[in-house]
Amino acid sequence: MTTTISDTEKQENEPASDQYSLQTDDDGTTIRHTDEQPPREATICVVGLGYVGLPLAVGFAQSNYRVVGYDVDESTVEQLQAGVDTTGDLSDESIQDGDISYTTDAAQINEADYVIIAVPTPIDDDDHPDLSYVEDAATTVGSKMDPGTTIVLESTVYPGSTRDVLVPALEDASGLTAGEDFFVGYSPERATPGDEEHGLSDVVKVVSGQNEKVLEDVASLYESIVDAGVHRAPSIEVAEASKVVENTQRDLNIAFVNELSMALERLDVDGQAVLEAAGTKWNFHDYRPGLVGGHCIPVDPYFLAYRSSKEGFEPELMQMSRKVNESVPDHVAELTIKALNECHKTLRDSRVLVLGLAYKPGVGDVRSSKVEAVIDTLQEYDIDIEGFDPFVDNETIEAQFGISAQERLEFEAFDAVMLATPHAEFEQLDLEAVASELAPDPALIDVTGALEADEATDAGFVYRRL
Repeated sequence: MTTTISDTEKQENEPASDQYSLQTDDDGTTIRHTDEQPPREATICVVGLGYVGLPLAVGFAQSNYRVVGYDVDESTVEQLQAGVDTTGDLSDESIQDGDISYTTDAAQINEADYVIIAVPTPIDDDDHPDLSYVEDAATTVGSKMDPGTTIVLESTVYPGSTRDVLVPALEDASGLTAGEDFFVGYSPERATPGDEEHGLSDVVKVVSGQNEKVLEDVASLYESIVDAGVHRAPSIEVAEASKVVENTQRDLNIAFVNELSMALERLDVDGQAVLEAAGTKWNFHDYRPGLVGGHCIPVDPYFLAYRSSKEGFEPELMQMSRKVNESVPDHVAELTIKALNECHKTLRDSRVLVLGLAYKPGVGDVRSSKVEAVIDTLQEYDIDIEGFDPFVDNETIEAQFGISAQERLEFEAFDAVMLATPHAEFEQLDLEAVASELAPDPALIDVTGALEADEATDAGFVYRRL
């Protein structure tokens, strides 16, 4: 099978020029070729061009591989072909940087020596893993790939999924045998949207393969693009489990501080001050309470719990942590209602402005934002709510949350402000100026405690935070 050239070979053959040329495929795909260094021998196909797959495709192209980016979403591919970064984490220039093409034509998969599958793995309404995207991708890849291809799954799955779900689908579609005619590895994604310090090349990559030879081949492939290096897991199942454990651990720790904040509130003790005091001990782990949204932390524990329960063991701590964190939106809504009551507001006549609707600061993704659950509860009390998020367009806000969205930030006549997602753009709010624009006796619900409590109370707010 085709192998990658080493960095030493690349440096020895690297010409001094830095010239690029543009060519167009028969299907209209624009490809940018670079003469900066000779092309590597392998062709990579990345299946799924979301926040995981697109940085991978770009990373390989920038390392001088020939890359095919495949996705079933015609709109996504059209934007990429037009030079538009669809993730917001790269740049319009970078997605055309190197020998890379974007396509919805599955036939181009057979050009690849390596196929990396990076498709979504959500949970269903019963909190069970939905691996249908993996199965569909495997069926497509299997029907197009040539013998000798190596397939690497990056999607988050429960231990055993690569062997029990991916491999059978590949074999059924291809008529080939894994380990003989094609080869399989697993490397869990560690993408962190909105975090410039922890991009693809900056984070150690866990890799695995169905045997030692495949493991070394997959490790060599990722070592060529990941500056931080790779960790060779002893089995595919270890690599699969490592991914869900990473985020399950975070879910457990956040659940503890969320429950702690609720308990200390009943005791009339400042939870944030408690965490600061406890944090002076050298081995105290610094976690803060908050809404747990996104595509990883509130999802991955279900993968591990599901697989464990299938083997007859119910992981109660994981499941309880999920229940605690899922209860936080209701608690935030309760804090808001209590603050409005303390301000002598009539709930059905109250107006609340929600600042930040994305699931985390610095991103515009609202698909798994827990702010939606907070808003839903408040609307049950006929509270009028508007929203503003500098990273999210108004059409998306109105469709996702069922509220009006502000074109520009205005505070006039609102009874309360909720800082739900503390984007950096909100850190410098002049609270005295904000309070002067609001209705008399306003409330400020600072969900994560991003603002100064004393400054808020001095400005005249009834202040609440987790």
